[in-house]
Amino acid sequence: MTPGLQGHLAMLLFSALVAGSFSLGSMAANEIAPGALNAIRFGIAAVVIWAFVMASGGVPKGSWAAPWRYCVLGAIFGMYFVLMFEGLKTAPPVSAAAVFTLTPVLTAGFGWLLLRQILTPRMALALLIGGLGALWVIFRADFGAALAFEIGRGEMVYFVGCVCHATYTPLVRKLNRGESARVFSLGVLIAGCVIITIFSWSDIRATDWLGLPRIVWITIIYVSIFASASTFVLTQFAAMRLPSAKVMAYTYLVPSWVILWEAGLGNGLPLPWVAIGIFLTVVALLMLLRDA
Repeated sequence: MTPGLQGHLAMLLFSALVAGSFSLGSMAANEIAPGALNAIRFGIAAVVIWAFVMASGGVPKGSWAAPWRYCVLGAIFGMYFVLMFEGLKTAPPVSAAAVFTLTPVLTAGFGWLLLRQILTPRMALALLIGGLGALWVIFRADFGAALAFEIGRGEMVYFVGCVCHATYTPLVRKLNRGESARVFSLGVLIAGCVIITIFSWSDIRATDWLGLPRIVWITIIYVSIFASASTFVLTQFAAMRLPSAKVMAYTYLVPSWVILWEAGLGNGLPLPWVAIGIFLTVVALLMLLRDA
């Protein structure tokens, strides 16, 4: 299996896991402060990754060189997650996923600025097709809904977070000095946990941890293990094997996964015509896979 194919498979799993955080996050967002939730989320994820690192031989000598790298990345990704949950207080899961699909284009821009990565015509076409497919899914094949779309406060807040996410992907490749995905992720998670804890200490102290609803703890466990620890490693792994724009192109699958999550949680299935959008996103991904 080529490194490029490995990166694509990692991001396919990434998109499915991330989608769950939208559906679960919207159910818990108004029950706990975003900073408090993400402080414990980063802490749990760091412990999980640390266990994997220790089981696979520990941290190689020199991995903690230039710790400012981990602080920069931890602050950026921590801001993304805090703003995501702040946005989900008012933005519906599918609407938030719509905003998330803007990250591939943003990432392509930051990839050029930081790494001078150039979009090939095939990649540009794939991003366009994937974007159209994602929009078709987001609005559930309803042109009226698309025309009536209005940007709410939650979507605007989350957009700022998506800018952070788009910056993070090329920075991983630029700041990595040969560390493995797990070790590099551990450094980012530890730094992110410390930074979020410092800035959210008042919210952490004010939270009634023992009185939180069950859905909050379900969300915390899910986003800590599956949407943090796992996706951190998957993103780092893919970013070292694929151009930044290709890594973030998999966000086009997230709205489709969100709809499946919503259906699984009992919120119903979309109209059959939505399958057209899903088909277009798959076509876009196959184009990227061929261009790997």
